[in-house]
Amino acid sequence: MTDPRPALITLSHGSRHPYADAGIAELTAAAGDLLDLPAHPAHLDLSTPTLPDVALRLAVEGVREAVVVPLLFTRAFHATTDVPEAVRAATAVSGLRITLADGLGTGPDLVDVLAERLTVDRPDRRDTVLHPVGTSSARATADLARLGAELAERTGRRVDVIAATGPGGGPGAILDRARVAGSLHVLPLFVTHGLLLDRLTDRLPATRAGGPDISVSAPLGRDLAGIVATRYSDALTSDRTPACVP
Repeated sequence: MTDPRPALITLSHGSRHPYADAGIAELTAAAGDLLDLPAHPAHLDLSTPTLPDVALRLAVEGVREAVVVPLLFTRAFHATTDVPEAVRAATAVSGLRITLADGLGTGPDLVDVLAERLTVDRPDRRDTVLHPVGTSSARATADLARLGAELAERTGRRVDVIAATGPGGGPGAILDRARVAGSLHVLPLFVTHGLLLDRLTDRLPATRAGGPDISVSAPLGRDLAGIVATRYSDALTSDRTPACVP
């Protein structure tokens, strides 16, 4: 029997990393468990299935409505352009009524998740780098800077934001910061494994002999399940209309 509630579909960026899709699937399943609802992963690019693929399969199975939760932290190009285009394509091919929920964001609930991860991984309050992918959006960059400041205030430790891409970012910038601090912890703002994160972790063994002490948390993964579940529930209780109505 088909669940009468709208299906939950998570929508990730997608990645060529061999472990990325499994991480998205695990997070999606964990969010579905919190909601007691089947949940389905989809991807914008580089990975399959795509959102139209998932929407069409669900329609064939008798599902009529879905809520899409983008697994994105900032409202940059992917969130403002790629996601709506994917929703329009999914609606056109499937006929589903799709409600587009808010993404993961950079709000207080994410600060909670990051602070808890730091408490578990580095209870010694070591200086920390929050390590997002990076963005060319000034608004998104400002949101990430605010997130780092709020995390520092919450945890009582120094937190610098150093992105994986863009000016002043990359593994070299993190290594420079570690040499100044002597020891450093890196908290990736990554939903799952990614090639950009591997650029950092692949360089660490060469720095450990006589160099700064750098530790790195795993991607956030299923720690984000509560946020995904909340975004789904909020989309149903808000006054928003389906993002695309066939």
